[in-house]
Amino acid sequence: MWHKSVCVALVALATGYVFLLDPDLPDSVLEYISASFLYQLRGNLASPESSMAAAWDSLITQPDKQWSKVAVGVNACVDVILSGVKLLQALGLDSGEGQDHSVLHSATDLKEAFAHFMGKGAAAERFFSNAESFHHIAQTASGYPGAQLYVGGNAALIGQKIAMNPDLKVLLCGPIGPKLHELLDENVIVPPESMQELDEFHLILEYQAGEEWGQLRAPNANRFIFSHDLSNGAMNMLEVFVSSLEEFQPDLVVLSGLHMIEGQNKEVRRKRLLEAVDAISDIPTDIPVHLELASMTDPDLMSEIIHQVFPLVDSIGLNEQELLFLTQAAAGPHASLTSWEGIPDVGVVADILFWILKEHGRTPKKASDLTRIHFHTLAYHVLATVDGYWANQVAAVASGARVAGTQACATETIDTTRVFLKAPWEFVTSRIGESSTVSLNPSEPVTEWHRDGISFHYTPVLVCRDPLRTVGLGDAISAEGLLYSEFSSQ
Repeated sequence: MWHKSVCVALVALATGYVFLLDPDLPDSVLEYISASFLYQLRGNLASPESSMAAAWDSLITQPDKQWSKVAVGVNACVDVILSGVKLLQALGLDSGEGQDHSVLHSATDLKEAFAHFMGKGAAAERFFSNAESFHHIAQTASGYPGAQLYVGGNAALIGQKIAMNPDLKVLLCGPIGPKLHELLDENVIVPPESMQELDEFHLILEYQAGEEWGQLRAPNANRFIFSHDLSNGAMNMLEVFVSSLEEFQPDLVVLSGLHMIEGQNKEVRRKRLLEAVDAISDIPTDIPVHLELASMTDPDLMSEIIHQVFPLVDSIGLNEQELLFLTQAAAGPHASLTSWEGIPDVGVVADILFWILKEHGRTPKKASDLTRIHFHTLAYHVLATVDGYWANQVAAVASGARVAGTQACATETIDTTRVFLKAPWEFVTSRIGESSTVSLNPSEPVTEWHRDGISFHYTPVLVCRDPLRTVGLGDAISAEGLLYSEFSSQ
C-alpha cells in the first residue's frame, strides 16, 4: 500500500505545482488530472480512456431487428475542405473583430463571421448571397495547395456512412453532379431524377485547437461552412425523394436540409416549408423518419420547424448550438442562456431535451410522432427517448460516441494514445426538476436515468487530440446511432 500513498502524494504535489505555475488554469483541467490519476490508483491500472474504449466494445451489440433499406435526402454537395485562416490570408484578409452575420454578402462578412465562431470554437453554417464573389472565393479555395474534395451535405454524408454496411441498401436523393457521383460509395443508389449537370460546392473552413490568427486563439478544433447553393437552398429534390420511396420501400427514412431554405426570403421560405410538410406527411406512418438539424440563425424558421415538422418525424439529431438556439426560438427552458460556457452543462441539456419531448413529442394527449432525440457535443452524447418506442439505446449512444473518436482521428478503432476524456467526472441530471448526481465510471461509461416516461442514456466522448477532419462528425454520429437503434411503432 505504501507505493499508492506515495503516488497520491506525488499527484497532489504535481497538481499543486501546476496550479502554482498557472493559477488561471481551468478547474476542469485540474479536475481531470486529479480524477484520472485517482481512478488508476483505486486499482484500475488501465487509463480511463482504455477502460472506456474496452467497455464500449462490449456494450455495442446489434439490435434484434436491423434495418435493411434506408432512404436518405435531400441535401448533397461537394465539400472543399481547407484551413480557414490560410484561405482568408490568400484572399488578402487580415484578422480583426469577429461579428456574426446571418447571411454573408461579402468577403468582409465572411472574415468577421469566421473570426466570431473561431474565437468561440463553435461550428456554424451560413449562406453567401453574392454569386460572383462566392465563385471567386470558391476558385481560390479549390486551387489552394492542400485543399481536399469530399462528399458533402448532411444527407449525402449520412448515406455514405450507412452505405459502409454491406448488408444495407441505401437510396440517396439530392442535387448530385458528376463529381459527387464519382465520390459516392458504390452501394449508394441514386435515382436518375437526382442527377444534374453541375455540382454544388460548399466551402469548409477548418481550424485546429490552439490555432492563432492575429489576436484570436481557437479553444478547440471546429469548422465554418458557407455556400451559394441554390439547389439545396430550395430543397429542389424533396418531392423526387418522397416519390422514390414507394418503389424503394425503405424501413427507415433520414431527412435533412431544412436549414438550407434559410437563405430564401420569408415568403418563399414559408411556402417551401409548407410544401415540405405536405411531402413529409405523404411518407407512410409505419416508416420511422429521422430529421437531422443543422446550424440556423432565424428564430422564426426554427419555431416553424418545431411546430410544423417535429410532430411528423420520429427522431431528431442535433448539437449543442442547435439545441440552445431551439430553446431560445421557442422560449423553452434555459432560454435566457446566451451561449454555452465551456462544456455544456448536462443538467441544462437534459432539461431542454425533456421539454422538447414533453411539449412537442408523443404523449397520451398529443398525436406527435417524435419519440427520440440524439444530442451530441464534443465532450459527451445524450440519447433521450419516450419509453416504449426505441430499443438498444445503450449500444446506440455508445456507438455514436465511439465513431466520433475514430473518425476525427481517422482510425479504424479507438487509439487511446490519441484521445482524451473531456467530459465532467461528475454532473447533475437536471437543473430545474428532480435531480441526481452522477459520477463517471470509465469501466461503465453509459449512464441511464428516467424522468416521467422519458429515458436518458449518457456517455462521454473520447476526444481526438489532433483531429484530422471535423466535418461530418455529427452526421456520422447520428448515422451510427440509428444503425444500432431498434424502432417499434407501437
